Amino acid sequence: MVVRLILDRGLVPVKIWTEDIEREALQQLQNVANLPIVHGHIAAMPDVHTGIGATVGAVIPTKGAIIPAAVGVDIGCGMNAVRLSLSANQLPDSLRRVRSAIEAAIPVGFAQHAAANAPGGAQERSLRQRLTRIAVKHPALTKMQKQFHDTWLRQLGTLGGGNHFIELCLDEEKRVWVMLHSGSRGIGNVMGRYFIEAAKKDMLRHHANLPDRDLAYLVEGSEGFADYVEAVEWAQEYALLNRKEMMRLILNALQRELSPRLGPFHVEGEAVNCHHNYVARETHFGEKLFITRKGAISARAGEMGIIPGSMGAKSYIVRGLGNPESFCSCSHGAGRRMSRTAAKKTFTSADLEAQTRGVECRKDSDVIDEIPGAYKDIDAVMHNQSDLAQIVHTLKQVVCVKG
Repeated sequence: MVVRLILDRGLVPVKIWTEDIEREALQQLQNVANLPIVHGHIAAMPDVHTGIGATVGAVIPTKGAIIPAAVGVDIGCGMNAVRLSLSANQLPDSLRRVRSAIEAAIPVGFAQHAAANAPGGAQERSLRQRLTRIAVKHPALTKMQKQFHDTWLRQLGTLGGGNHFIELCLDEEKRVWVMLHSGSRGIGNVMGRYFIEAAKKDMLRHHANLPDRDLAYLVEGSEGFADYVEAVEWAQEYALLNRKEMMRLILNALQRELSPRLGPFHVEGEAVNCHHNYVARETHFGEKLFITRKGAISARAGEMGIIPGSMGAKSYIVRGLGNPESFCSCSHGAGRRMSRTAAKKTFTSADLEAQTRGVECRKDSDVIDEIPGAYKDIDAVMHNQSDLAQIVHTLKQVVCVKG
């Protein structure tokens, strides 16, 4: 085990896989460790950094309760990657048209498809029925977002903003991969904010003394808990489907752009789709628990996962080692070293140009907050979790589409 730090000033200890951690993040971890619902210990991954209420990069085991703010507002956010039957020498010298083709196929930021973009069949019917049940019980949800039902259909297969991205990458053998990062879009955000506020109101009714209001939790057996579980499971399924639909649209766009010159290509056997902001029922150390991974992925023995770096750094396809001390988890990325505001004050467009040299991507001032220098060193992160996940492939992006 390569645990670097152990905090032992709460009701449970915190085991941390790095020494590179801010004071604010340490305080947040200690706050969570003092909640009576946390069981055993908390695991903090090597990409750990300050979040809202709960720390990003934290694996939080709870018994009989869930903390909605620990799951966050981008419920089910995660990664998808597939390997293509293409190699680097088959790609055109200029990748500008490739990036433009992806950007034309996938709405980014607040944009969405002009018409409903649903999967059809039993899966769509199930999603619709479950969403209707949730909306009927919580009419305030629909007031938080105009055209509530229409929005989730039109945002299916869209990227969003912030640190979400689509990349064309090359692995160690110069084979081409498509990798993307996104979540449950606007509807997941609405659900997350709604139930975070519901948990806060519930804590007030019970006069609970919390170290941070954002750590309000919903207790199993309550109506609010059951409603949240239903909503969060819906959003997690939607996020997974959103990534699948985006990947389908991207591959179609690449076929249209590249096939006339190269001939048809296909997806090869390796494909990974994993959440890194979510909650799941799991058994650890003989106990049935709710495991919240806020910026962490499941890394059970043999399980495949994706750990991306920043838009100018390497990323990794990994195989989990099933370390019980981390609740079979590992990091979800490099982790931020500085806030978005600090990054914009620290770096310039010239810095962005230099740090993303060789990558076909936006290099304007609107994406400076995503500059590689704002993130931790991904190689140091991987070194610190050598007991959590094994590197299978090392990827380096050649195209990056930012939200």
